[in-house]
Amino acid sequence: MTSKLNMNMKRATPGDDGVPEAGETLKGIRVLDFTAMMAGPYCARWLSDLGAEVIKVEPPDGDHMRTRAPVRDGFSAYYGHLNAGKKSVVIDLKRPEGVALARDLAGKCDVVLEAFRPGVMERLGLGADKLRALNPGLIYCSISGFGQNTSKSGHPAYAPVIHAGSGYYMANFDYQDGLDRPANSGIPMADMLCAIFTAFSIQSALLRRNRSGAGCTIDVNLMDSMMNVLTFELQSSQFPLKNRRPLYKPLKANDGFILVAPVNEKNFRSVCVATGHPEWLDDPVLNTDAARYENWSEYMARIEQWAGERSASECEQALMEAGVPCSRYKRISEAMQESHFSERGSFTEIHDGAGTYKTVNLPFAFDGQKPTAHPEVRGLGQDTMEVLSSVLGLPQERIEALMRERVVGAQ
Repeated sequence: MTSKLNMNMKRATPGDDGVPEAGETLKGIRVLDFTAMMAGPYCARWLSDLGAEVIKVEPPDGDHMRTRAPVRDGFSAYYGHLNAGKKSVVIDLKRPEGVALARDLAGKCDVVLEAFRPGVMERLGLGADKLRALNPGLIYCSISGFGQNTSKSGHPAYAPVIHAGSGYYMANFDYQDGLDRPANSGIPMADMLCAIFTAFSIQSALLRRNRSGAGCTIDVNLMDSMMNVLTFELQSSQFPLKNRRPLYKPLKANDGFILVAPVNEKNFRSVCVATGHPEWLDDPVLNTDAARYENWSEYMARIEQWAGERSASECEQALMEAGVPCSRYKRISEAMQESHFSERGSFTEIHDGAGTYKTVNLPFAFDGQKPTAHPEVRGLGQDTMEVLSSVLGLPQERIEALMRERVVGAQ
């Protein structure tokens, strides 16, 4: 049977009895995670951060992200970032006995999360219709590249493919000067966005179930997730502009780059003061919104001329003190040292068999309290015996027999 969140709980102030801690918001919710790679695992990790019990089902050779760099002493920090806090259970879904175990586990869960190519789970006997018939309150969430029932459903899809096919790469190319092809990118935006929308959809479905008692099937995909963030680009493709909109570009200081975003009249006046050019206030090339829009390149060039005589840090300090949105360009390792992260509790230390490292927490807090990642990254199959025993109630001898037969595995 699935559990239900208590949505009838009285309104309470922080510290009142009955108010869950930020990291216990989803306590009592059990998630069966069949996903690998990035979008599904990251979504499931966030649910774990919020208190859900997440059981990650892995094949005998494990989620292949376990081998992805950076790897230290055989343990991937990349994998750990995406999967901290989950229980790891090894089940061979190529074996009928393994499928039966997975089906039994789904009967004890609130959420099933899968990201196989559409049709795979159905062929295994683990499709939404079959599992929801056994467990009517189940929320069955499927992640795919193009949706479960479209002409592209069977196409393989990874983040860079989605970036190219959605128009994202070409939209970004249109914003560049001097390039003869779209820019390279190694950041899997489509996966990250899909993880966010998937977590959002699952939590919405849990609220819906609490109100109606009914589970549901969720179909979320990478392509639609990518399209959801191309807001200006989607509209301007339908209603083309005569001129390219102003762009915020890297401006060269004497030791690096800064980005300046003077978005309004107040910012413009502050720029004039900070750069020591009060005469710009009366210059018809810049002294109105329309003029700055029309002469944006000139506006940026003037700021860059001022910046070129100073360090990026000096530029940032002068402009920020004047109230102008600005930042120097930083490496991630440098940005991580900024004090506001420690002030907010933005990072948590987690550990695996190779040691300790940082991961990022969810970017929100409830009444000032931030949910944090669970500290341990479990080894492959580390929780197989415990889950089969405590969740399914299998006796020790039965579990040992399944292990001898290699239907399940453990470290």
